[in-house]
Amino acid sequence: MTQMNRRSLILVGGASLGLAACGNGIGGSGAAAIDARVDEAHNFLLTRYPGAQALLSKAVGVLYMPLMTEAGFWFGGAFGRGALRVNNVTVDYYVAAEASIGPQIGVQQYSHALLFMTEKALADFRHADGWALGADVRYATPDGGGSIGADTTTTLAPVIAMVYGQSGLIVGASLAGIKYTRILP
Repeated sequence: MTQMNRRSLILVGGASLGLAACGNGIGGSGAAAIDARVDEAHNFLLTRYPGAQALLSKAVGVLYMPLMTEAGFWFGGAFGRGALRVNNVTVDYYVAAEASIGPQIGVQQYSHALLFMTEKALADFRHADGWALGADVRYATPDGGGSIGADTTTTLAPVIAMVYGQSGLIVGASLAGIKYTRILP
């Protein structure tokens, strides 16, 4: 790879991450602001997708990322802040950062929640320095009927990721990784 290509890669990747950070509430990132956004995301999830209550009631902990902002043009990034709740009480705050590469273009915002269905999955998450989504995560996504899809495979998974409240448009196919890191708000 030539020097110019490396610089272009760093410049485009940095610009994508910078754009992803715009408008996601970084300025209002204190504990009270994060908790208020988490409350809104939780209420939206239950109002828009009432079937999610069944999964939420079985979870031993839920990490809410109320506003993820994603941007991409071949290289992409996403960023957001959220809170981990156990028994509906905030126990920790987290930042999520995602990087992606591949043919993609656009900007979008969305919410997501990670439901920890076992004590071990929650403990592994809380005791890790940084935690990345792995193969043991199942996705439950809203369908046209306004419910969160959850089949037997999903409900038996140790971690379930729900993505909801999307706005904007990003198209393409990419390889992505997301990392969650505990923060002090």
